[in-house]
Amino acid sequence: MTTVAVTGGSPETPESEEAPAAVAAEGPGGAPAPEAGPRAESGTAVPPEPDEDPDHLDDDPDRVDEDAEEAGEPAESAGPADAMVAPDAPTALGAEARTDAENPSSPAPEAEAETEAEAEAEVETGAPDAPDTEASPQDRTEEPRTGASEEPAEDAPGVPDSRVPSGTPAEDPKAPEVEEPAAAAPAPKQSGTAVPDEDEPPTAGPRPTVPSWARPESDAERTSTFVALKDLDTPTTKIAAPAPAPAPALVPAPAPAPIAGKPAAPAPAPAPTAPAAPAAPPLDLLAQLTNTPPPPETPRRTALRRVKVWTPVLLLLAGAFTGAQMLRPLPEARLVASEQVHTVAGQFDIPWPAKGQGAVRIPGSGTIGTFGEQKPVPTASVAKVMTAYVLLKDHPLRKGEAGPSIEIDAKTVAQGNSEDESRIEGLTKGSKYSQLDMLKMLMIPSGNNVARLLARWDTGSDSEAAFVQKMNAAAQELGMKDTTYTDPSGLDAGTVSTAVDQLKLAEAVMKNEVFRSVVMLPDAEIKNLSQRLINNNSLLSAPELSIRGIKTGSSSPAGGALMWAGYKSVGDETPLILGTLMDQRVEGPDPNATRSLALVLANSKKVIGAVRGALASAPVVRKGQTVGYVDDGLGGRTPLVAMKDLNVIGTPGQRLRVSLGTAGKGGPGGPVPHSAAAGTEVGVHTVGEGAGARSVPVAVGENLAEPSFGTRLTRLG
Repeated sequence: MTTVAVTGGSPETPESEEAPAAVAAEGPGGAPAPEAGPRAESGTAVPPEPDEDPDHLDDDPDRVDEDAEEAGEPAESAGPADAMVAPDAPTALGAEARTDAENPSSPAPEAEAETEAEAEAEVETGAPDAPDTEASPQDRTEEPRTGASEEPAEDAPGVPDSRVPSGTPAEDPKAPEVEEPAAAAPAPKQSGTAVPDEDEPPTAGPRPTVPSWARPESDAERTSTFVALKDLDTPTTKIAAPAPAPAPALVPAPAPAPIAGKPAAPAPAPAPTAPAAPAAPPLDLLAQLTNTPPPPETPRRTALRRVKVWTPVLLLLAGAFTGAQMLRPLPEARLVASEQVHTVAGQFDIPWPAKGQGAVRIPGSGTIGTFGEQKPVPTASVAKVMTAYVLLKDHPLRKGEAGPSIEIDAKTVAQGNSEDESRIEGLTKGSKYSQLDMLKMLMIPSGNNVARLLARWDTGSDSEAAFVQKMNAAAQELGMKDTTYTDPSGLDAGTVSTAVDQLKLAEAVMKNEVFRSVVMLPDAEIKNLSQRLINNNSLLSAPELSIRGIKTGSSSPAGGALMWAGYKSVGDETPLILGTLMDQRVEGPDPNATRSLALVLANSKKVIGAVRGALASAPVVRKGQTVGYVDDGLGGRTPLVAMKDLNVIGTPGQRLRVSLGTAGKGGPGGPVPHSAAAGTEVGVHTVGEGAGARSVPVAVGENLAEPSFGTRLTRLG
């Protein structure tokens, strides 16, 4: 029986119509005729195009099944070509269609149309040799391709080579069909698609007829253009495609029953599957496909990349820094004077003695002048000024008040009989005197025994040591750094001080009205005291000097010393003048320092007269004059101007201390504002020092504004 070649997707074809095609396929001498297109395996199905209606594909197998049942011919009559039907016929035919479209030697559409018509006619007439082992619809269901092509075994006895060499025309309908041995039973259809191997030579055999829906597009019908992503002439590394997902293994068709006398054809061996190469990284794959390698690294690109990376970071840090700077509190503004010391115009020289030390001062204006080395020297009876200061501090008296009574003890009576010191004689044990009377006995005649009695009475002890400690403590409070007291009378040579330190004490004690009323007396009478009290300070009786105290002192260790206080009327003011002259000594013998006391009184008189004559009111500040500025703490300065004139009483050449302070509702010491309109009073300008210093209000000369944004942003402190 001759082999029936299935074409156009039909399961069977009449033997009589296929015979001429088989004969025409043979060349001279029985060799297969060369085929013009690629190889075509028998039994391959052509897949339908997406836009074609696939219903006719289902209709052909149904009609073939019906014809096969009517014919009743056994399945064994089919040849090997029918048995080797590819599992996935539509896919295989689609591949042949694409191959024919690319081959310029493909037959004309007219020849294909004739072949398709003949195939349809064969299906309609039916074939007597249709196999009765037609696969069920489940068997005809397409299965995924495995990638392995099934081919008939080569050199099988009685089976000619069905491969058609490349370039052999396979579309000639007159090509004779090659008969195959009858013993070769047809294999049932498989759902897989036979994929031709590119490395194998094309097989000779009849080429199936390609229907119109499977024909390749002509150049006129083509609407898309192939564009290569990379230069086709440039050799590139082959990119391994990702490995396909494993498909279910093909179920081999059952072997046909062997026919007696003919050997059975061996089953086709599956083609080996090449191992999948590892997939390239996506970025490299994209770069190779688009032929756009990354640009080479250059200093400019590196710099630009760094700018893009660091710019947001720097902007974030700059924003945080700006916010922190703006949230910081402003530093406290302060007032700064243009000058720290103002010198009164003119020149004045005080007639200082040749030896010793001294100082003159006007409370409020400051020191007029000093002379000599300010080193601690014995004070003698000038130390009694500190005794009176501590006593009135612990037991204060009001004007006209006598104070408590103090009883005379035996020590006071005994010390009153000493001949080597000044003392109060005629005191009796148990007698009592008021505090005011005892204060007069201390300061006018300078009684040493009374000084010791007041020290014991103040502390309530039998020793003067506790009171001496109070004296030293008071000296420290007044800033008398070079002063040390060892006894309340000053007779001890260990009680030392300087002229400058003693002026500090004089300024403080002269504020006490009771003290001033006592030291200004040239003499006094005490009830129940037999002798009159005489003051050793003879300058109190000189009307031209206006001396109002304070205390003399004389001893062999100390020489002559004098602390004095006077007044001078200048205009409508009468300032107090204070002076001290110490360590005044005469040449030659001086028992009990009587001559040294006279020397200090004479030298002091010269000094007092000269100072009184030079004392005057001197202008220091004029209204509208710039006296300082407001420092906002960040480098900003706003000028300050005086709102009034300011005159100070002093002597020519005197150096006056100058300062600026705040003034508010709470008094001096208030905060300085950060902003204010021009002319706003913000402080006071003070000339001098101490309680008698002169001051004038000051205001901002222009608008006072807070520091600018840039200033606050760039502040470092």
